[in-house]
Amino acid sequence: MATTFAKAAESTPAVDHAARIAHVSKSFVTPAGQQLVLDDITLDVAPGEFVTLLGASGCGKSTLLNLVAGLDRPSAGSIETPGGRPALMFQEHALFPWLTAGKNIELALRLRGVPKQERRGEAERLLGLVRLEGSYGKRVHELSGGMRQRVALARALAQDSRLLLMDEPFAALDAITRDVLHDELTRIWHETGLSVLFVTHNVREAVRLAQRVVLLSSRPGRVAREWRVDIPQPRRIEDSAVAELSVEITEELRGEIRRHGQH
Repeated sequence: MATTFAKAAESTPAVDHAARIAHVSKSFVTPAGQQLVLDDITLDVAPGEFVTLLGASGCGKSTLLNLVAGLDRPSAGSIETPGGRPALMFQEHALFPWLTAGKNIELALRLRGVPKQERRGEAERLLGLVRLEGSYGKRVHELSGGMRQRVALARALAQDSRLLLMDEPFAALDAITRDVLHDELTRIWHETGLSVLFVTHNVREAVRLAQRVVLLSSRPGRVAREWRVDIPQPRRIEDSAVAELSVEITEELRGEIRRHGQH
């Protein structure tokens, strides 16, 4: 079945999910024949929920995120995002180097149809939300790696979607910068009430951020297990409760890798 993106009208009653992934499979044609990457994935993301997708490299995490984003279609199954097309943030910041930080955000606002006279103010507001006040006129080369990812996050928020998809957005950052951005993302999630589907291969990052951790098996990707994370926020990556649950999830991940013969 084709991917479904049901855009809610203003009068549409509240729904019980921000994303509904129902029996989704995805195959690609390779020189060796059809390769099954995802197999019968069923997963809901509730409104305002923060879910992390975890798994070994090549298990199909990013493929699933691309399907939810509408960048590709599943080979079988359906995907619904009742709030409209999700916003997507990549591992690389993908900012246009010839534009300032503010103008990168304004581009997303223009594509959304925001009137020209309102874009500057909204871009400034979003820069403030990600703690980059006064950076509107800075070029990409003037920004640190962490600052670039903040601008990329502000640009994603400029799309005004209720569902934010994040594909390992902090993987290339140093540990201290990553920890700071974990705090910022948690704050923004609380302030905005967004639903977040966050892909990572870092177990502690998954536990540090999420309300629910979903483990995908190695290829083909299937939902192997889920954990509800009841550790109160704010959390620290070094917290004993985070470490304890991370150990449990890591053992399960290692088991999946062994079962599928990957090293």
